[in-house]
Amino acid sequence: MAVSQYSAGRPVVAADAEAIPWTTISIVLSALFVAVLDSFIVVVAAPSIVADLHASAGDVQWVLAGYQLSYAVFIITATRLADLYGRKRIFLLGAAVFTLSSVACALAPDAGSLITARVVQGLGAALMVPQVFAYVTVLVPAAKRHSVFGVVGIVMGMATIGGQVIGGLLIGADLFDSGWRLVFWVNVPIGVVMFLLALRSVPATGSAASRRLDLPGVLMLSVALFLLVLPLIQGQQAGWPGWVWACFGGSAVAFGAFVAIERRLESRGGDPLVPLTLFGQRSFSLGIVLVLTLYALIYSYYLALSVTMQQGLGLSALGAGLVYAPAATAFFVFSMVASRTIPKYGRRVLEVGAIIMASGYLATGLLLVSGPRITPLLVIPTLVLQSVGGGLVITPALNTVLSRVRPESAGVASGALSTAQQCGGALGVAVIGAIFFGAFDPAAADRVAAAGHAFAVASFATCVIAVVSGVIVFLLPKQPAAQG
Repeated sequence: MAVSQYSAGRPVVAADAEAIPWTTISIVLSALFVAVLDSFIVVVAAPSIVADLHASAGDVQWVLAGYQLSYAVFIITATRLADLYGRKRIFLLGAAVFTLSSVACALAPDAGSLITARVVQGLGAALMVPQVFAYVTVLVPAAKRHSVFGVVGIVMGMATIGGQVIGGLLIGADLFDSGWRLVFWVNVPIGVVMFLLALRSVPATGSAASRRLDLPGVLMLSVALFLLVLPLIQGQQAGWPGWVWACFGGSAVAFGAFVAIERRLESRGGDPLVPLTLFGQRSFSLGIVLVLTLYALIYSYYLALSVTMQQGLGLSALGAGLVYAPAATAFFVFSMVASRTIPKYGRRVLEVGAIIMASGYLATGLLLVSGPRITPLLVIPTLVLQSVGGGLVITPALNTVLSRVRPESAGVASGALSTAQQCGGALGVAVIGAIFFGAFDPAAADRVAAAGHAFAVASFATCVIAVVSGVIVFLLPKQPAAQG
């Protein structure tokens, strides 16, 4: 049975519908890896950036936030542009923007220049990342899609967890006396090779259904996402002033207006930015919420752990990164287990993973409040337990979201998935970050004890999010739908 693609609006039939196009998948996965990595690697580099550029805490916050904000706001628009002008063209544009902005980050003479370059880098990531999920959905035969999504989940998880390890190793290596700048320079050779390989080997696909860009929808959704993500990123540091809550209210109004615009356009037979019928699919709507909660706990927890290891225990960036190494290994192994067992056991794999993951966060909190002072060796076993569960639930979650999506809707569904990841990350950092930093007093006489207490509190709070994720897992369809 042939797999349909689209090139310049015309259907094209894959030469071998049963083969997985690993060359294409590998190239676009490299883009996914560096885009996700750059959300986390800068967390480890933050102390070095402060020292070298004489940056303020607010500056560093915007080095992190600028990337997330532009990434989150532009994703869905980028997917529609790919539907209109071709995924290959938009992917190549994103790769070029991401690579050139990485050069600008590495050469930044001051904090303002670095923040600007990071905003542009986020735009590059937004252009690249949704195409990854779209290519998997469009090019991979339905019977084999679960295994490829397993690899996608592994790549994302390894970039998320491995960002701490890789960042620590790069800063510790300090090649050519480059310090923190090496975390951006490393993107450049990857980006150049990725661009050249994509130019040669990635097929040009798009959506036959797309006719023109829904500009009112683009504008309203961009406003809604900006007003949602900005206060999530900045609210905790600003002390939750009135403008934060005004932004949340404005975001709700803008989302309501966006839905009205899309419904009106769809009823007239137009081409909406986001077909609302997608959310009528239980696996998709629940899966989006699941992805949001999962990335809320991942982003926030590893930020809390990084601060605990470096500011609390006084570890170097390299030392803090190595604390993550056993957990990263466990995540990789059990992501592979998940990709192999999902076809046979379906939702039960996610159920087991959700229970183990929540147990890991609970065990960390209970261990730290039971008396022992926090040390890296003390928390590594429970971090591994969390990653065992995370590997079993995070990896299959991607397939859950996209399993029933038709190829012609792959672009916008992928954009919604990527948006959920970014919004979830911002939400988690806002909530868990506020809880963690509210409990952590770095000026305390016993800073290690203060860090241990704050990390215990963060572990319990993250456990609550993990339990919510588990409840959603038990509401999912028991078996992913085949896609023909």
